[in-house]
Amino acid sequence: MPFVRIDTLAGQFDVHQRAIISDVLYSAVLGIGALKGDRFQIFAEHELEDFAFDPGYLGIRRTEGFIAIQITLVEGRTRAQKKDLFAVIADSLHERVGIRREDVFVNLVEVAKENWSFGGGVAQYADAHA
Repeated sequence: MPFVRIDTLAGQFDVHQRAIISDVLYSAVLGIGALKGDRFQIFAEHELEDFAFDPGYLGIRRTEGFIAIQITLVEGRTRAQKKDLFAVIADSLHERVGIRREDVFVNLVEVAKENWSFGGGVAQYADAHA
């Protein structure tokens, strides 16, 4: 159920680093209830002129190492789960790839179960219970 989009500056991460980022994010969403094998991620790279972010919003010093992560998932996580998710992602990306915690921006988009089709034009979760 999570669909993860990862946006960075062009050339910031090599193939090996992107694989680690992918693994970190997959592990993090498994930790909040995603199902095993539910791994849908898109990496997009942008030129500096196409990648705008405030270097000091909310007093957080951001650099060109900024990474924007948007996770769309089925609604229902608690505030504590979300806060833990943000911390796990920032800490793990820092430890495994060297990304500054301050450069990790995460946005969650929660949607109802019936808003997903995993293929075949079928809303697989539309009639799922709980």
